[in-house]
Amino acid sequence: MAMWHRIVAASLLSVAAASALAIDYRSVEVPAAILYDSPSQKGKKLYLIRAQTPVEAVVRLEGWVKVRDAEGTLAWIEARNLGERRTLVVTAPRAEIRESDKAEAPVVATLDKWVVVDFIEAAAPGWAKVRHRDGATGFVRSTQVWGL
Repeated sequence: MAMWHRIVAASLLSVAAASALAIDYRSVEVPAAILYDSPSQKGKKLYLIRAQTPVEAVVRLEGWVKVRDAEGTLAWIEARNLGERRTLVVTAPRAEIRESDKAEAPVVATLDKWVVVDFIEAAAPGWAKVRHRDGATGFVRSTQVWGL
């Protein structure tokens, strides 16, 4: 019986560790937010980040979140400026939204670098279903966007 308990405990720890390692993406919910070098409004202001921009939440600390942006920059943002909504940003020079998650599928829209799209759901490996603000919906290659 003791062996069974060890196996269950090890399984639970594995699941907990995997959950702890899950990447947490959020998007900016205000028109523009200031990113700081420390978790305080008294910290050095680094730059502004605009609405809908996806960020990766790395650390949470009393009303503040340390985030990483698509270029890998780490900075602090007030937690109230982030929402649950998932967005992706195009990091390739150009990205194509296709009708299906196949390379030969017809192109629905072409997007320039830094354009933000709503993340709808994961698709076939290497693809994500997205929606552009003009209504174009389809699939984009995961290598062309950041925020997955």
